[in-house]
Amino acid sequence: MDGVRGDDSVVQAWNTVRAHLRESAGARLFDQWLKPMALLPSSGGGVVRLALPSAFMTNWVRNHYADRLLQEFRAVLPGVRAVSIETGAATVAAPAVLTVDTLPAPVETPVVVADRPALDPRFTFDRFVVDASNMVAYNAARALAEPGVPRFSPLFLHSGTGQGKTHLMHAIGAAYLAAVPGARVLLMSAERFMFDFVQALRNRDTHSFKTRLRSADLLLVDDLQFIAGKDSTQEEFFHTINEVMGAGKRLVISADRCPQGLDGVEARITSRLSCGLVADIKAPDLALRRAVLARKLVDMPGAKVPGEVLDLLASRITANIRDLEGALNRVVAYAQLTGVEIDLDFAVATLGDVLRGAERRVTIDEIQKAVSAHFELKPVDLVSARRAVVVARPRQIAMYLAKRLTTRSLPEIGRKFGGRDHSTVIHAVRRIEELRDKDREIDTAVRYLLRELEG
Repeated sequence: MDGVRGDDSVVQAWNTVRAHLRESAGARLFDQWLKPMALLPSSGGGVVRLALPSAFMTNWVRNHYADRLLQEFRAVLPGVRAVSIETGAATVAAPAVLTVDTLPAPVETPVVVADRPALDPRFTFDRFVVDASNMVAYNAARALAEPGVPRFSPLFLHSGTGQGKTHLMHAIGAAYLAAVPGARVLLMSAERFMFDFVQALRNRDTHSFKTRLRSADLLLVDDLQFIAGKDSTQEEFFHTINEVMGAGKRLVISADRCPQGLDGVEARITSRLSCGLVADIKAPDLALRRAVLARKLVDMPGAKVPGEVLDLLASRITANIRDLEGALNRVVAYAQLTGVEIDLDFAVATLGDVLRGAERRVTIDEIQKAVSAHFELKPVDLVSARRAVVVARPRQIAMYLAKRLTTRSLPEIGRKFGGRDHSTVIHAVRRIEELRDKDREIDTAVRYLLRELEG
């Protein structure tokens, strides 16, 4: 058995695993579902094969104990890469090692407990366009994907929507699996973490949930902001990241803001996530947007898009990379469906609504970054509880700009500024309107920020 010390060692490991399962599952559950399992001869590749007498029992064990079995075997034999749970045509005696003569051939295709996540093949390091705005995040991602002892963990990536966080997370997973084929990599959104945890609670099977996550060699959790305010989920998430980090494994988290700016997320979680490397991805400038379009065209064989059209898209669609790529996809698709050659007039006609919408698409995150930079503050100051004038006035200006430049409601704006009430936003808007008439310095600052954000 590749990576495992022969069949005798597997037999000894199986006896140990069975003893642990009986102790943890209890005699009744063990006798009904787990005791009938038997060890099959190895097929190589570091895969342990187990057999059950019926498809119904096989499916039940796969659904409830597949991850636990893999973890238990790895604790005894680190060379085990996967566990295959198969169905035999007759009842199998355990724990003896079975030969071909004592067990008929499996009647269905074996299902191997896979350690491979659902990675998007488009999201690789080679396809990620790098410049100064994302270079730190990119280099950190590549470093974490290298085999051996990680230089740091966790890696916390943060940026606005559509700037490349998810791309880098998939790229990390793919690169690490390429370097360490037997590794267990788990990629999920924070919403999925919450859903799976709630399901485990309902099914009274939190053990399998915990085992599945904490046995990962590389755990990637996307969009952490979605667990804000979910106390029980945060409790489990805290213990999960503690286990992963304590075991010296790799952890990657992404969110739409830095750890200290995550409203509704417990301080002990943000503190733990801040102890690794925090890397932000800034909004793409014109040069990067143009380079992204050029790279995207490489994956569109046969598409002929004039440079002036690419220049138009790069200059007018500034919110994020995802919208930019979507606009290019739309132009190319419409041209192919209609048989029309792409030129500037065709692009404007095809993307009229997109281009008009892009003129006013400003996010609250962008407003907070622009205001904090102008007043030489940290973005986290604007969402903090500090009431000093040097912080409170810029915060009011940012709320005023959010009301003027976005379609967000007053309660939504308040939540983005540290969970403040909508009445606070109303007061801020009115106060800045008054000050613009009286204070030339305030009015000048607001005018400057409006030009920056709108143009």
